[in-house]
Amino acid sequence: MTRPAKSSSINITARRPALIHLLCAACIFSLVVFAIQSRFFAANQKIDSNTEQVRILSEFQSTVQQCVANRGLGLTAHIIDHCKLVLKFPEGTNSTWYNAQFKVFEPLEYTYDVCEAILLWEQYRNMTTVLTREYLDARPDGWLDYAAKRIAQLGADKCYNRSLCEEHLNLILPGKPPFRPRQFQTCAVVGNSGDLLKTQFGEEIDSHDAVIRDNEAPVNEKYAKYVGLKRDFRLVVRGAARNMVTILNGSADEVLIIKSVTHRDFNAMIKNIPNPVYLFQGIVLRRGAKGTGMKSIELALSMCDIVDIYGFTVDPGYTEWTRYFSTPRKGHNPLQGRAYYQLLECLGVIRIHSPMRAERKQEWSDVPSREMIGRAHAAALRLRRSQAGQTDDLGQFGSCKVWGNVGSNGSGPISGSPDMGSVRRYSKYSKWEIMPLESLRREAQDHYRQMEGVSLYKMDGNRLDDLVCVRHSLKSET
Repeated sequence: MTRPAKSSSINITARRPALIHLLCAACIFSLVVFAIQSRFFAANQKIDSNTEQVRILSEFQSTVQQCVANRGLGLTAHIIDHCKLVLKFPEGTNSTWYNAQFKVFEPLEYTYDVCEAILLWEQYRNMTTVLTREYLDARPDGWLDYAAKRIAQLGADKCYNRSLCEEHLNLILPGKPPFRPRQFQTCAVVGNSGDLLKTQFGEEIDSHDAVIRDNEAPVNEKYAKYVGLKRDFRLVVRGAARNMVTILNGSADEVLIIKSVTHRDFNAMIKNIPNPVYLFQGIVLRRGAKGTGMKSIELALSMCDIVDIYGFTVDPGYTEWTRYFSTPRKGHNPLQGRAYYQLLECLGVIRIHSPMRAERKQEWSDVPSREMIGRAHAAALRLRRSQAGQTDDLGQFGSCKVWGNVGSNGSGPISGSPDMGSVRRYSKYSKWEIMPLESLRREAQDHYRQMEGVSLYKMDGNRLDDLVCVRHSLKSET
């Protein structure tokens, strides 16, 4: 009577492993199905997200297109897709620049990537555009390789002798950024075009919080009604820097920023003038507008909320490049530059003032609002990161490839050297470098705290991900 019971017990015991195997198989199957569904759901989410970003950018493109139609003085924008568009000049426009190498005249249409442009120029709003000691310290090849490129007559392609390189740069090398994002509300960038003589913009230019001028452009009573008298910043190329004493005559506070390299002859002059002098943190950007004027816009955008440009010869109909104070220089491509400046205006980067617009009331309702630009920038950034396989949670420092830190004791000495002349030694040239945070306008203070005390620097070229980022102690700024 006990045998059947024993057989039943054996059968039950034999079935348990099979049941466990079935349960494990079911769990594994469920996990596989869940993983497939999750991946499918994530892919659908990514597609939906990308679709939304494309929609936002397409709407932005339409606004840019309408802006060009309203403000382009004959230019028209033709949309290719959500990022790319073509700016075209009217048929019959006089193409004045001739390329002797390829035996062609300057073209009448230019293709631009609006997504890349808005990412680049919005990045400029948060960047430092003056060479500093903290940048050279943080950049991996800062002192050995990069510093050598900024010193003429060094006699070597690298700074093997750092003390010698510091001797060349100390006079013009602030420890930290002397100028900050949002430091000024409005800035005027004044070019050198002869078109300035057609309209009396002088008082309007002088009404800005800061005025930026180029090279040897004179500022005096003769031209005051056309270009104003206010002098705050001047960006100069190497050739013009040789005449810095003459250029700065009559202005002890105008900040001189040398575009390319320093030179021992420059240093001899710097030691005996009261003006602040710095080096522009040079960046080679492959785009359609060149020259010192474009660099001045980059400088202005890194310091100012609103950038107004004057004297950039951006109007149709002219037959030669002119200057308001001397005979013209060759080398600029007028149509290419004008198309790019018009794009920048309709991206909300600059506001163009010219004789063609002087007779009508200037209003900017057809330029995209800051809110719309912000949405387009966010969409372009998400789309770009998605296409690169990056997550969207990289935060505001997602483009930082190199990090540096500055302690609570500050970031080194202000610009100068032991053998400075008394004029410079006792001047107010250092006022920018020791300016406390609380003395800045509220918007600049808010931006600094929002960026967690981090200064952003571009490295080289057009790469948006190549930033050097230096974190300061917020305590040291208060």
